[in-house]
Amino acid sequence: AWRGLADSFRWDRAVSAVAGDAEIRANVFKSMMLNSLSLISIYAFDFLLQPLVRDQQKWLHRNVGWFYQLLWLFPVVSMSLYLNSSWCTTIARRTYTIQHGHRALAHQTSSTYTGMLTAIATSAYRAVMVFTSVVVSFALGYVPYVGPVVGFLFLCWVDSYYCFEFVWIARGMSLSRRIRYLEERWAYFLAFGLPSAGLCTFGSGLANAALFALIFPAFIIMAMHATPVPVDPYSPVSNTTKSRSTSDHTDTIRHPSPFVPIRLPVFAIVLFINDAIVRVLSVGGQPTGRSRAFSDATENAEEGTMEMNTFSSPSQPTRRFKISSRKQD
Repeated sequence: AWRGLADSFRWDRAVSAVAGDAEIRANVFKSMMLNSLSLISIYAFDFLLQPLVRDQQKWLHRNVGWFYQLLWLFPVVSMSLYLNSSWCTTIARRTYTIQHGHRALAHQTSSTYTGMLTAIATSAYRAVMVFTSVVVSFALGYVPYVGPVVGFLFLCWVDSYYCFEFVWIARGMSLSRRIRYLEERWAYFLAFGLPSAGLCTFGSGLANAALFALIFPAFIIMAMHATPVPVDPYSPVSNTTKSRSTSDHTDTIRHPSPFVPIRLPVFAIVLFINDAIVRVLSVGGQPTGRSRAFSDATENAEEGTMEMNTFSSPSQPTRRFKISSRKQD
């Protein structure tokens, strides 16, 4: 956990990356300017405009806040979040390319029709998962007694996931592998997401979203340079013991404590809801007739391979072909 907290405070890496590359610097600057405008607009409404019209009797004065939010605040924040997503993708791609070379990202570039559909499906699924994660985080906050603490801890994992998502996708990791990777190193990612979640907790919903968008590029760069631990979650102690024999290192599994879980299913609720959403959005919305592994539907949707049920009659006979072997002379 301490390693994750230390990696989340490596602002020197973010500053070095921004100062050392013009493309990263340009996108970070655009992100800072637009998100700063969003924050200024939000706080101008909260601290200046809203107190002035709070006790007014006229209809126009009472509802000027709604007009301000509808005509200015919501469009600015929405555009900021949309453009920030594109800029952060460019920042992550450029940072990863500087670290690993241009060939590391060659397999992700596709200009074909199938590639475009896959990109659209991936973006749509990502939006659904972001929405689901935010809803679950707010819902956990209403649980009596432990709700606020549990909701905050879950938000730490959500922030960590989206900070590391770019590097995991660049490495070709599927959704199930990304989720498993985080859940098996839950202590590290909990600590890594602690600073960003703490900064984006005390304001209003729009202010928290704009503030997270403002600091998101820096945490993406720090995630690119981070090394999550343990390397082998099922033998975390033996990873640090380099002097032991190879046979002892591979055959003996050591854990720091029998009371510490190896994998913590922190995203189980999110994946369950996503499975339901994807099945509802699928054509026909009916089961495929076979048992599926957990989160198979959402993973296929993210990869752009969502199943499309045919509209053929269920009583339609199936033609069988008999293949006979040729007689050898």
